[in-house]
Amino acid sequence: MAKQGYHHGNLRQALVEAALDLIRAQGPQGFSLSDAAKAAGVTPAAVYRHFAGRDDLIAECARQGFVIFADVMERAHDGGRPSALKAFEATGRAYLGFARAYPGHYMAMFESGLRVSATPELAEAARRAGAVMTRAAQALAEHLPENRRPPAAMFAAHVQAMSHGIVELYARGAPGARSPFPPEELLETGIGIYLRGLGLLPADE
Repeated sequence: MAKQGYHHGNLRQALVEAALDLIRAQGPQGFSLSDAAKAAGVTPAAVYRHFAGRDDLIAECARQGFVIFADVMERAHDGGRPSALKAFEATGRAYLGFARAYPGHYMAMFESGLRVSATPELAEAARRAGAVMTRAAQALAEHLPENRRPPAAMFAAHVQAMSHGIVELYARGAPGARSPFPPEELLETGIGIYLRGLGLLPADE
């Protein structure tokens, strides 16, 4: 059903919202610019006043997603409170929470095939989001001896890869992917194993 009643001057955001609905329903590659125009209740020609093409529209969906993602991660990290460990674990849980709450944004960000360097604004939003987890990893890694301390960016990338894998396999209902455990539990235990391997948790925790 076409969206109706957008206000003058807000067509750009109406198109973003229409694209997010289509991404959720059909995937980032499953719709055309004409589909987005129809869903927003305008002609395809009107879209080109705001976006150069479909990839440009998806890039804006991704940019807005990274802005929301960074805010979610910042709140979860909470300035490293109550401890570096708890704050780090909270960012992992926030990753799953974001994927569930904003599936259209998540798919535009990570499943559209667009490079984060597609626009300067997208690159900056992605950098800010990544910096939160890197900062959390850095604070936690400082509890290790310097000669056993992994680079914070690598530390963060490992946990992001684990989080992303759990989202893709289990948190979003991928066909044929069933787990007897909740995604949050899978992530928590996986991070625990990783942190124990680094020596950041006692062996019996």
